[in-house]
Parts: sequence; C-alpha cells; structure tokens
Amino acid sequence: MWKIIGLIVLVAIVGVLVFAATRPDTFRIERSIVVNAPPQRVFEQVNDFNRWRAWSPFETLDPAMKREIAGAQCGTGAVYTWDGNSKAGAGRMEIVESVPASKVGIKLDFTRPMEAHNTAEFVIVPEGANASRVTWAMHGPQPYIGKVMSLVFSMDRMVGKDFERGLANLKKLAEQG
Repeated sequence: MWKIIGLIVLVAIVGVLVFAATRPDTFRIERSIVVNAPPQRVFEQVNDFNRWRAWSPFETLDPAMKREIAGAQCGTGAVYTWDGNSKAGAGRMEIVESVPASKVGIKLDFTRPMEAHNTAEFVIVPEGANASRVTWAMHGPQPYIGKVMSLVFSMDRMVGKDFERGLANLKKLAEQG
C-alpha cells in the first residue's frame, strides 16, 4: 500500500516538474494609467531617482532601508542601490535609456532575497490635449526555479498590485504639478 502511495506521489511530483519545464523562458509584468499631465511632467518623476521616494511603492517597504544614488544626476547613467529588510531586499538600478518625455529604461539587478536580472521601463505617450498614458513594465528571464514557483505564485498578481499603487501615486504627484 505504501509503495503505491509513494509511486503516486513520485509520479505527481515528476508531472509538476515536467509541466514547469514547459512554462515560458521569460516573464513580463505591465500596468498603465492615464495621467492628466503633460508627458514631460511625468518623465521628470521617473527619470530622476531622487524623486522616486515620493511615489514608488517599494520605498515604503522598509523605513530604515539604506539607499545610495550615484552616477549621473538623472537620466542615462543614474544609479540607485538599496539594501533593506526581507520585504525590500537589496539590489541596484541603473537608467540605461532616457528618451525625453517618452521613455526611461532601467537595468534592474536584485541581489536579495533572490538574485535576478531584469529590465524595467516606463513608456509615456501623449493622450489627448494635456494627458499622458504611462506604462510601467518589468521583464526578464524566467529560470527553471521561477517556472516552478509560477505554478503556485503569480508574479503578475503580486508585483502588478505594486505597479498599480505606484502608478496611482505617480498620477497624483504629476497632476499636482
């Protein structure tokens, strides 16, 4: 009897692991919002790491988080490193692409709680006479362990909520002028 139960459990585990191997090799999380402000005003908030504390939802994860901003004042070459508690983790961001009033591309490297190397981007498109559609996305490779974890945890649901909160904060800030 125990052998049959053990065999069923083993087959189920192997089945889950094989199914995980069929999952995509990359992931993408994306959210967008319309902001009643010109693209340049939104761009100024995301192109300068010094301004992120006012709107980024990740800034509130650890009040004692250590931050360092280096490199360029803003735009391409600006670097932001952080080291926080287990919720905030640790890592480094560098703006690698800055197209005035339309796009900010960021190389995003997490070192803790798990190592990951992703790309974040903000795309700002004029919408109507004096508004902007802001899209915040993150994408990158999904290693095998990520594929297995995606069977249980939806990164889109988890991180997507943070993106929505951050975009709402950014909207409020940009609309205030």
